[in-house]
Amino acid sequence: MSSKVKVAVAQLNCTVGDFEGNSRKIVDAARQAAAGGAHVLLTPELSLTGYPPEDLLLRRAFYAATDAALQKLCAQLLQFPEMKVVVGHPMAREGRRFNAASLVAGGMVLGTYCKHDLPNYDVFDEQRYFTPDNRPFVFEANGTSFGINICEDTWFPYAPECAQAAGAQVLLVLNGSPFHLGKQQQRLQIMRTNVCRFGLAAVYANLAGGQDELVFDGASFVLDAGGGVTAAAPHFDEALLLVDFVDGVPQPGAFEPQPAQEALAYSALVLGVRDYVGKNGFPGALIGLSGGVDSALTLAVAVDALGPERVRAVMMPSQYTAQMSLDDAAQLAENLGVRCDVLPIKPAFDAFLATLAREFRGLPWDTTEENLQARIRGTLLMALSNKYGSIVLTTGNKSETAVGYSTLYGDLAGGFAVIKDILKTLVYRLCRYRNGVSPVIPERILTRAPSAELKPDQKDQDSLPPYDVLDRIIELYMQEGLAIPDIVAAGLDEAVVRRVVRMIRLSEYKRRQSPVGIRVTHRGFGRDWRYPITNRFREESA
Repeated sequence: MSSKVKVAVAQLNCTVGDFEGNSRKIVDAARQAAAGGAHVLLTPELSLTGYPPEDLLLRRAFYAATDAALQKLCAQLLQFPEMKVVVGHPMAREGRRFNAASLVAGGMVLGTYCKHDLPNYDVFDEQRYFTPDNRPFVFEANGTSFGINICEDTWFPYAPECAQAAGAQVLLVLNGSPFHLGKQQQRLQIMRTNVCRFGLAAVYANLAGGQDELVFDGASFVLDAGGGVTAAAPHFDEALLLVDFVDGVPQPGAFEPQPAQEALAYSALVLGVRDYVGKNGFPGALIGLSGGVDSALTLAVAVDALGPERVRAVMMPSQYTAQMSLDDAAQLAENLGVRCDVLPIKPAFDAFLATLAREFRGLPWDTTEENLQARIRGTLLMALSNKYGSIVLTTGNKSETAVGYSTLYGDLAGGFAVIKDILKTLVYRLCRYRNGVSPVIPERILTRAPSAELKPDQKDQDSLPPYDVLDRIIELYMQEGLAIPDIVAAGLDEAVVRRVVRMIRLSEYKRRQSPVGIRVTHRGFGRDWRYPITNRFREESA
């Protein structure tokens, strides 16, 4: 007699530390799964606590709260007596801490698997918190044997092979796998290499949601033992994926196609803003408009994430602001249905110059006066934020962040950096993508030369290489880790490369003081970029 079993994959948007809310999501998923006839429900990595809890994992009180929440969840799941639920949670036992997944049924924990491979690269620090374990865990449901792995376990063959050796036909994998461009193709290849090679089918359950700088894209999937995708959940949304198995073989199920790169990046930004603002309780967002492309993209993302009624734009012109900047900003705000106020900064700028006149007597105009303008704008935005409670979304892109083309306490002032990991060339592509959905960004914003408008006739390329050149150097040096000679060998001018590398090094102190921002590449200027500020190594001078 053949074995038939239905597995439900709960793709959840969990919040770190929200035991009650996360438990409610698991119970709601169990209710939907039971209604769909599921025998097994798989939840993502650390679904009970949210992921990553970071140094909460060093607090004994956090484990006590986790244990209490797990016991309560076991009781709540009693209402689904025919279903076994796999719940991700941290566990502390006998002085050691584990990244665990427990099998819950009948109001109790039937067994627990603890993660073997602990990632300690890029954005991951799990060796700081957890102890590895090497014991497989296999259980049976309706005649099919299931093994459990957790995320990084499947990036190496050891844990999947142990599960197969212990009798597993299907591997259930709990994941807290952050998004970056190209990540889904990487996941599929890894699972085929390290799981399917042992004749195992795989069920991959991933988180979907924003957690500080990380965005989890969901995109959960099921593979047969040959590595073929038999079912796939949507990107960036919560979902419940139901899959039938016959004798350990997954049957074809719901399938969501892979979106284009621009669509993925834009959706990641929208989800990152929505969850950062929502999960932290801000009533809305404030954005300083310039009439330029960066603030245009940031505003479009914010409106798509929060709705126009929760977003407010402020235009703060100086005597150097072109009329077309004012016109384009106003048109953009109107197209998006956003309130836009104009607060001229010339009176404040003149007052600052008058106050500093004696100190600056006989000294030439330089970036000091330019930075004053940016800092006045930052002060006005933060004043509005303080008064109304809305968070200021900064508008600086990755190209500017890399080389320090920004002003501390000026355009860096704010609470969340939406496009911090978006190179300037990608900014334009995302604007074009958004206009393809509906035309909201005025064409002139996309075709005029970029300018900070802090002095007469200023252009970004007065201070920076062309953005296509700058972005290529940043990609090769910062994202790919190439040495200067290798970058030059790729066809880039050596003097320009050395200049850009020097600018990247000198700007580290600014990046340490800039707001957290959404990560969309495999290496952003956040938790996966850790360089010293005080540093006498000069790669660009070697």
